[in-house]
Amino acid sequence: MLEILQEVSARGTLPTPSDLPALLRRTFEKLGTTYIKLGQFIASRPTLFPEEYVLEFQKCLDQASPVPYETIRDIIRAELGRPLEDVFESIDPVPLASASVAQVHAAVLKGSGLNVVVKVVKPGVDDVLQVDLNFLYVSARLLELLAPELARTSLGSIVADLRSSMLEEVDLTKEAQHIREFDAYLETSGLRSQATCPVVYPELSSQRVLAMERLYGVPLTDLTAIESITDVDPELVLIAALNTWFGSVVGAATFHADVHAGNLLVLRDGRVGFIDFGIVGKLSPGTWGAVQALLGSTVTGDYTTMARALSTLGATKTQVDLDAFAADLRDLFTQVEQLDTELIVTASGGGQGRSPSSSSSSSSSGGGGVAVGATLSVDDAQLNRLILDITRVGEVHGLKFPREFGLLLKQLLYFDRYVRILAPEMQVLSDQRIQLIRDDDDSFSL
Repeated sequence: MLEILQEVSARGTLPTPSDLPALLRRTFEKLGTTYIKLGQFIASRPTLFPEEYVLEFQKCLDQASPVPYETIRDIIRAELGRPLEDVFESIDPVPLASASVAQVHAAVLKGSGLNVVVKVVKPGVDDVLQVDLNFLYVSARLLELLAPELARTSLGSIVADLRSSMLEEVDLTKEAQHIREFDAYLETSGLRSQATCPVVYPELSSQRVLAMERLYGVPLTDLTAIESITDVDPELVLIAALNTWFGSVVGAATFHADVHAGNLLVLRDGRVGFIDFGIVGKLSPGTWGAVQALLGSTVTGDYTTMARALSTLGATKTQVDLDAFAADLRDLFTQVEQLDTELIVTASGGGQGRSPSSSSSSSSSGGGGVAVGATLSVDDAQLNRLILDITRVGEVHGLKFPREFGLLLKQLLYFDRYVRILAPEMQVLSDQRIQLIRDDDDSFSL
C-alpha cells in the first residue's frame, strides 16, 4: 500500500490497471519474506493467475541481506546440540547465498575433510510465515463466505496450497526427504552412473539446518566448460539428464520441478548433478499418460490427438469441439519453434569469471581465470507466456488444467532450450536413446 501511495504522490495521478502488477510486485518485495514467496508462487502458477501478474512476478527478487554469521553459528550449534568445533573443521563466515528464508555457508567436515554446504533457516522466519499465512487463509475463507461467487475460483484452496508449500520450505527435513527420494530413484532405476544428487548428512541436519555434500561442476548449458572438464560427449550428458528427469516424473516419489541451468551441473566424471530440491512436483499416472500423448502428437503434428490428450488432462463441464481446439493448438504450437534461443558469450562466475576447471555448486560460484563460453539465455517470461497461451486456449474451449500442468510444461520447455545449445540436431521425442517411462514401468520411445 505504501508503494502505491508513494507512486500516486510522485505522479499526481492514480495508477492505471496496467500499473498495478508492477506496483504490487514492488510492494511485496518491501513487505518481506511471506510476500516475496507469495510473489514467486504467483509466478510459478501460470495456470492459476492472470498473465500480467505471472509475468511481472517473474521479476520478484528473493535476495536478502545476510544474517550475521554469529547468529547463524548459534542456530547451527543449538540445532546440533554440540560445539561446532566438534563437527566442522571450518565454516566460511561469508555466505554463498542469502535469500528471504535461508542462507547457505560452505564448510569442511572435521576428520573426513569433506566439503559440504550448510543451509540454515533465518531466525524468526517460520513465525512470520505462520502468522501471515494463517491470516491470508482465514481471509480467503471469509471472502468465500461473504461472496459465494468467489468459491468458484477456488481461492481458499489456492491459499491452502500456498500455505502448505511455503511452510514446507522452512522445514528443511522436507527438502532432505526429497533429496533422499530422488537418490533412491537413482539407485532402483540403475541411473547412478549417469546422474547424482547431494548426499544428505542427517546427523548434521534438522528442521532448520540442512547439511549436504557440495557438488562441483559446471552448468548444463556451458558447452565450452563441459568440454573442458570431461571427455564425455555433451550430447550424451544431455541424454542422461533427459532420461533421468523423464523417468523421475513417474519413477520417483516426486520430480525436480525447477530444472533451470543453475540446478543441473555437469561433473568431472560426466554425470549430471541435480541440486536444490526446494521445488518438487507430483503427477498422477493418468495426468502423465495424457502428457505422453501430448508429447507424441508434437512429433507427428497430429493436433487432433493433442487436443484429445489435453481434453483428457483438463477438467471440463462442456463437450469440447476437438476440431476447433486442434486448429487453435496448431496456431499456438508454431510459436514453440519460433522461440528464439539466444546464444550469448559470457564470463561466468562473480565479476572475474570462472575457469573451466573451477566449479559451481548449489549456491557457490568459483573464482580464478576468465572462461569464455557459449551459454544459454532462457527467458522465463517467454516460457511462461507460452504456458499462459496454452492455458488460455484451453479455457476458451472450457478446459481447466490441473495445477501441476504448468509446472511440468515449464520443465519441458527448459529442456527444449538445453537441446538447442548442446545437441541442436537431435529430435528428442523421436530419438531412440530418449526413454519415456509408462506408469506400468515399461520403457518406450516416442
